[in-house]
Amino acid sequence: MRLIEADELRQFSEILKSRSCSLADFELYELDTTDPKSDELSPMKGFVQIRRKSNDVVREYVTGDGTSWVSVFEKDLGTGRFG
Repeated sequence: MRLIEADELRQFSEILKSRSCSLADFELYELDTTDPKSDELSPMKGFVQIRRKSNDVVREYVTGDGTSWVSVFEKDLGTGRFG
């Protein structure tokens, strides 16, 4: 199961488009840190790493059930943390 939901990817793309950024300039990598020995009902958790290819800036966000990495990314992009 993926940590990044389809609606989060859609929001991510919309944020980039609204700021005139190319989706192709950003790379997403997810790391699932959910305990594989845990009950299936345990919440999914992990990290999403976002790299801007044009300047190699990388930021990491907590992701999984109950997180809001997309809004934190939007704030970081707006404040220039991706260059």
